[in-house]
Amino acid sequence: MMMNLFSSFDPSTSSFLSLNWMSSLLIFILLPPTFWLIPSRTSMLLMKLSLTMHNEFKILIKNNKFNGSTILFTSLFMMIMINNSLGLFPYIFTSSSHMSFTLTLSLPMWLSFMLFGWMNNTNKMFAHLVPQGAPSLLLPFLVLVETISNIIRPGTLAIRLTANMIAGHLLLTLMGNAGTSLSSYLLSILILAQILLLLLETAVAIIQAYVFSVLTTLYSSETS
Repeated sequence: MMMNLFSSFDPSTSSFLSLNWMSSLLIFILLPPTFWLIPSRTSMLLMKLSLTMHNEFKILIKNNKFNGSTILFTSLFMMIMINNSLGLFPYIFTSSSHMSFTLTLSLPMWLSFMLFGWMNNTNKMFAHLVPQGAPSLLLPFLVLVETISNIIRPGTLAIRLTANMIAGHLLLTLMGNAGTSLSSYLLSILILAQILLLLLETAVAIIQAYVFSVLTTLYSSETS
């Protein structure tokens, strides 16, 4: 039994070098072999998924000047989804359960969107701070609220992904630790519950990657 419930999220494998973060690079080992034999089932699935996400992001990006920008958001979705899915396998470190990983994705993209918007579309960026039809008396308060909500966007993106990844893994860990003190009948029920929870976590891994990439796309569309 683990001494600390959060030890499964410990990024240190040794006191000299942390190798757990290398799990994020497993994508470069898994994906290239699928293109040696084309069309393979894996490559067809990836192409179908990429085309679906491209059509989805193309609708969200209203400005036609940003042609090709869907590649960025599709790649972001694929990377987060694969990292989340790999974390469900035993003995593979879940890098997306740490703020140092998720904030590294959200903060630079949000900062680049803000710099682009304020430098090229200053009037529209000011217009986003004032809701349409708002009373004049509440305008200073609404501008303050909109400014704060805009500033905390990268943090909310990172925390949303991190919290969802941690919650499911902690529940699986708690259920696994309780198995040593159960009878065979209760143990079979526990295994069935863990299988169902693992299926739910697989869906959460895909949904959270979709939510992260869609929100990032919406934030980028506001700067045009």
